[in-house]
Amino acid sequence: MTLSEGAKKVDNQPNACSNEHMQAAEAPTTTTTRIDYPPRRIYSVAGVPPEIQAYALAKYSRSSQGMLESIQELSQQKAEQFLTTFYFQYGHRSIADLAHLVFGLEQISILAAIAVGDEAVWDGQGRSTRYQPFRKTGWHLPDEVRGTPGQAVFERTAETLLGAYEDLSHALVEQLMDAVSRPPEMADGTYRRTLRARAFDVARSLLPLATYTSVGQIVSARVLERQISRLLSSPYAEIRAVASELKQACQTPAAAPLSAEPQPAVAPTLVKYADASTYPTAVDAEINDAAWRLLGDLGEPDRSHTVELVQPASDPLDEIVTTLLYRHAAGGHSYAQVQMLVEGLNERRREEIFDLAVAARGARDDLLRDHQSGYALIFDVLVDLGSYRDLHRHRRCVQIAQPLGWQHGFERAEDVFTAGLGAQAALGALEAGLGEYYAESLQKAETAAGTVADVSSTGASYLLPLGYRVRCAFKMDFAQAAYMIEQRTQPQGHFSYRRVAWEMYRALRERYPKLAEPIRAVDPDGPFDLLRR
Repeated sequence: MTLSEGAKKVDNQPNACSNEHMQAAEAPTTTTTRIDYPPRRIYSVAGVPPEIQAYALAKYSRSSQGMLESIQELSQQKAEQFLTTFYFQYGHRSIADLAHLVFGLEQISILAAIAVGDEAVWDGQGRSTRYQPFRKTGWHLPDEVRGTPGQAVFERTAETLLGAYEDLSHALVEQLMDAVSRPPEMADGTYRRTLRARAFDVARSLLPLATYTSVGQIVSARVLERQISRLLSSPYAEIRAVASELKQACQTPAAAPLSAEPQPAVAPTLVKYADASTYPTAVDAEINDAAWRLLGDLGEPDRSHTVELVQPASDPLDEIVTTLLYRHAAGGHSYAQVQMLVEGLNERRREEIFDLAVAARGARDDLLRDHQSGYALIFDVLVDLGSYRDLHRHRRCVQIAQPLGWQHGFERAEDVFTAGLGAQAALGALEAGLGEYYAESLQKAETAAGTVADVSSTGASYLLPLGYRVRCAFKMDFAQAAYMIEQRTQPQGHFSYRRVAWEMYRALRERYPKLAEPIRAVDPDGPFDLLRR
């Protein structure tokens, strides 16, 4: 008998059991007392070492105990044994997401600070260029230059740039005070601080990447492990040293300024195997060679756009290959230029480049950032290093920065002064010769860096002032574009990144006018109040 025949037979049977079911349903039900379950508990936990906390949270999936009960019976030794078994032997890497750690990284260069924060999942803060006495904190002498014929030139140039930064700051404050009167209701201290911040926004263009700064970060152990591995693979000696000291800080007793009790190490187990990866360096070597051979015939880089919204590729392979070559474009070619070249390559050549970026991948290596594809919005941005440092905080974007270099030049004094000081103060500053002083300081730094580069090109990168431009692609979805535009066009922001965000908005509005409608962008050419912060 088939299934359908059986179904028909059942359908034709008298409903013999329906009365029984109805009688059962009408019978009186027996009332039972509900079990007295434990009450709901929601609480915060403090004072628990990160690895023990990670162990307690990980046990949730393996035990019926609550977190407090788990913590009370744990020890550092048990935590280490558990993490060694499940994290390293079994590969349960998500366990490391459960341990969060706080670090201070002080007296590191701006160049190193940018590298430290170059994580997609990262919470941290660096020193603002508006409120710090950088002349007092000093600058970093890279090991690549120390003890070489280029050391004296490097030291003289770094000192000269910081001195010029301080002198220009003072002179611009005077110009602003002449141009902008203090409102009667504003305290004199507030007035001076506000104008100093405006002056620092302009003068920061003279700060070299060697300038010391500080960073505070809160990260999970998984991010930390990846961060340490990435930094250990850096071509810069300082960044490798920062990574080594970061790893050491995990394995030595933590600082506890509010407690006299001795503290344990914060993550002696979860990062003990973090080491440099050969994968990204192998890819860099291969793609650098491919980019040098393929991009050499593209001619001069296209610098006609501060922001260009490029057409997304229809094939993810094309986007990945374009991104790989773009990131290694030492000449600074635009994303659109590289994309056009890739479109002209045959399929076999594109696949060969893709294969170069995966061949050396080890068992524990993630795919590269270049492999993140499929975004509808790709903005190619040419911006000064100071504002790139600010925009770098938008980590929901996929950011692909080109190599540091001098080839894109620096922002013109006339543009910087007018945008940062307002028309009246800018005119006074230019008439006082401060524009020439600004340009000469930057040009002398570039000339000196050429001498240092004869000894070490990586060492010379530290002399790059924040006024020089860098090219970076930002890949994102619509919601992130709207957020970035709204946040970065606000009047209290730095004038340079306000211009970038506004150009992003204009490009988006031109191509997708409907999407631009709800975005609350503020035109940087609108009313400009120098005393509004």
